[in-house]
Amino acid sequence: MAITTASARLGTAPFTDQSPVEMRPNASASDVQKVIYVAYRQVLGNDYLMSSERLVTLESLVTSGALTVRDFVRAIAKSDLYKTKFLYPNFQTRVIELNIKHLLGRAPYDESEVIEHLDLYQNEGFEADIDSYIDSEEYEANFGDGIVPYCRGFSTQTGQKMAGFPRMFSLYRGYANSDRSQIAGSTSRLAEDLARGTVSAVVPPSSSADNNGWAYRPARGANTPSRSFARPGSTTERDGLYRLEIAGQRRPGYPSIRRSNRVLVVSYEALNETLRRINQSGGRVASVSKA
Repeated sequence: MAITTASARLGTAPFTDQSPVEMRPNASASDVQKVIYVAYRQVLGNDYLMSSERLVTLESLVTSGALTVRDFVRAIAKSDLYKTKFLYPNFQTRVIELNIKHLLGRAPYDESEVIEHLDLYQNEGFEADIDSYIDSEEYEANFGDGIVPYCRGFSTQTGQKMAGFPRMFSLYRGYANSDRSQIAGSTSRLAEDLARGTVSAVVPPSSSADNNGWAYRPARGANTPSRSFARPGSTTERDGLYRLEIAGQRRPGYPSIRRSNRVLVVSYEALNETLRRINQSGGRVASVSKA
């Protein structure tokens, strides 16, 4: 069952309000395509998939029934496509976080779990580590051969620790977001919490309703505000200031920068004009929150 009745407010409704996707006997062609689509979306962290990147041969094996959903998930996770998106660009602890999220549908429970997978990766290689998730008792009990892994971290289930719920919000930043486009970059989201054995407060994703579509997570550089804009006579009270985190220029002639690299604090009165100037200069607003 859903762990909270406020799933819409927290941005988790797409997961808590839907049933797991399963390959059933005598599935129709459209049902098979849905399984394939959902498997890509889950294992690839909701990242955009081009037609040329699809694993066409493996898809045909799933369609013919020669390949189970479990082994299709395994093949995606071991593919060069997955390695290019998640293994090569990220730090090892971040890779483990993503593997657990993508393949078991939750966040790491404690530091010992991450260390166990790091040791396996170091001693036996990446593919052996992928097998350890998919061949585990946990995977078998929750997904078996026919169910596509899904985000279990937003629901209460037998054997699942409560610490996994708030930690999922450090990994999940909204249904329209992907695991490759978060402003925190390639660093671990949970290393500090896991090392201390603590749980950080929930910061809802930017798609949640209560924050009007905006929520703040620190950028990789953890930059402090460098400039404040305010019109003469405007309010300087704390609840009248807004924090804007701005990603790099994307206009022709500027280098493409994915991570946020600038922070501004502006008054409410100056907010619209500042956003207009950022847009005209080719910048991208990564978050807006009360200062």
